Amino acid sequence: MKLPDGQTAWLITRYDDALSALKDRRFSKDKLNTGQKQPWTPAFFKPLSRNMLDVDDPDHARLRGLLHKAFTPKMVENMRQRVESLTEELLDAVQPRGRMDLVREYALPLPTSIIAQMLGVPSGEQHNFHRWSSAIVSSQSSKWGAVRAIPPAIAFLRHIRKLIRLRRDKPQDDLTSALVQTEEAGDKLNEDELLSMIFLLLIAGHETTVNLIANDTLALLRHPDQMEKLRRDPSLVESAVEELLRFEGPVETATERYALEDVLISDSTVPRGGLVYVVLASANRDERQFENPDTLDITRQNNRHLAFGQGIYYCMGAPLARLETQIAINALLRCFPNLQLAISATKIRWKKGLVLRGVESLPVEF
Repeated sequence: MKLPDGQTAWLITRYDDALSALKDRRFSKDKLNTGQKQPWTPAFFKPLSRNMLDVDDPDHARLRGLLHKAFTPKMVENMRQRVESLTEELLDAVQPRGRMDLVREYALPLPTSIIAQMLGVPSGEQHNFHRWSSAIVSSQSSKWGAVRAIPPAIAFLRHIRKLIRLRRDKPQDDLTSALVQTEEAGDKLNEDELLSMIFLLLIAGHETTVNLIANDTLALLRHPDQMEKLRRDPSLVESAVEELLRFEGPVETATERYALEDVLISDSTVPRGGLVYVVLASANRDERQFENPDTLDITRQNNRHLAFGQGIYYCMGAPLARLETQIAINALLRCFPNLQLAISATKIRWKKGLVLRGVESLPVEF
């Protein structure tokens, strides 16, 4: 297919092919490893080109190991009480009105507040970080998207640099301080890597979960039998969220890969240097892998979806996204037994972009 910027991309859509490609070391995340030149990048943005998602091993393994040391399962689990209390605060605030935009007033502030708190971002700056992030992740939707994303990206990076300086001078009990201080076998993040890591965490740490909570709610509203089943038995929430990840996940395609050599996939050959996108949304609806793939079944078993990717680039934030979404969905259904769309489903608008999938707004009433 032709991308908005004129590049040709190969799409991998079948489940087995997608699973194989996500693990295949013949696909590189680093365009330089295919012998191609990187497009010109302003000096201000060059640190971002070496983020954890865009480099191969051994650099990727090193960066992932350092992040894993700071972003621990214990740190995620310690956020459970905060997630629970924040969901209650958000729902209590809108309850007297009987309606809300679920994206703006619930799905957005919850993960934004949580990842910002984990990283030590001051509460007054959280709205700006989301605004800048949204502009950046939607930049692939048109030829001029990357140009329009320059001002918010500059503002975003400027504030991250400021946060890093603050945490170097006065460390706090937060993830940014942990990343500044973390070392392993005498290694640590250099300045550019630290900037890129925090930038990635702030974007990935809330953009996908905003989409996940909103997409999940919309899917349940469109399938009232499944919504009622979950409302009657909240213990189903874990399998429900896994099914919703498969059925209407927050990520449409995995981030780009490049063929290091000619790679045969099914009956097609991706040439060396070819740009590849693994279409997770398609793989997760493949009838060869999932029985009745277009049916939402919150009790589905053996649900080996690819919503969080696979292989060495599997999403490290998956446990946090699951935690937030499980709590958010159960709290929403418990508090609002008469939850319904406030507009026709045909009027719902989806965000522009190649990688992420989510609704721009979701007016509901209760």
